[in-house]
Order: sequence, then C-alpha cells, then structure tokens
Amino acid sequence: MRTHLLTREQRLPGAPQEVFPFFASARNLEAITTPWLGFEVVTPEPIAMAPGTLIDYRLRLHGIPLRWRTRIEACDRGVRFVDAQLSGPYALWHHTHEFAPDPADPSMTLMRDTVRYALPLGPLGEVARSMLVARDLRRIFDYRADAVAELLGAR
Repeated sequence: MRTHLLTREQRLPGAPQEVFPFFASARNLEAITTPWLGFEVVTPEPIAMAPGTLIDYRLRLHGIPLRWRTRIEACDRGVRFVDAQLSGPYALWHHTHEFAPDPADPSMTLMRDTVRYALPLGPLGEVARSMLVARDLRRIFDYRADAVAELLGAR
C-alpha cells in the first residue's frame, strides 16, 4: 500500500484557543466542504471532540454515494486533534489538525492540516489517484481554505 501526504497551512485571526472550537465542531465540516460532495454529518448531536468519538458521514463522490466513519484518535484542545478513517473510500486516512500561535504574529493562529492517505486496489488505486483523487483532494482543501477564511474573517 503506497501512502501519500497532503499538507496545508493557513493563517487565521485569533489565538489557537479561540480558533480551535470552530474546527472541533463536526457540524462545521459541512460548511467548509465543497457542495459537489453533498457532504453530510449523520451522527446525532452532541458530538464530543474526544478520543474514541465516532463520526459518521454521507457524501457523493462523482455521483457514487458513500458512507464514511472516522474516529477521533487524539485531542489536545487548542493544540491538535487527529481523526482516522475506520470505514470509507480510502485504505488509509489519517488527518492531523494542528493549531499554533503564528510566529510572525502571536495574535494569529497557524493552522496546519496533514493528511496521510492511501487508496485501495493496489496499482488500480494508484492510477485513480494520479488521474482523479489527488486533484479532487486539492480542490476539496482549496475550497475548505476559502470557506474557512470567509467564515473566520481571515480575508
């Protein structure tokens, strides 16, 4: 299984303890996910941001309906949390969200996403990644950055 890495950084207004709660709310994921995915959190409220929490989603990827389940692996409020796929479209999905004071301006937060992922189906999955998945992930995270900037006033 070949593992790939996607990293993104974004400067956001406010200290990490002020920014973190927005990302710790699973419902906000719907607001920052591109509409073409039809992404929906189906886990009933309240959803605790704590190790062991399971979160279920529905989405449509290129017209194909999918279910996705993640588990919160780690949570250090105001600093980081990690979610990992238990079932869904990837052979591996491990997403670390980190929040730190921006070294250039401590009143700002430097938010970093690090996603380690792998696709199923061996060589066929790698072909799909090079033709479709890598591009889709870039588009999804580009949309997310724009939506977060707008919602948190980072423009």
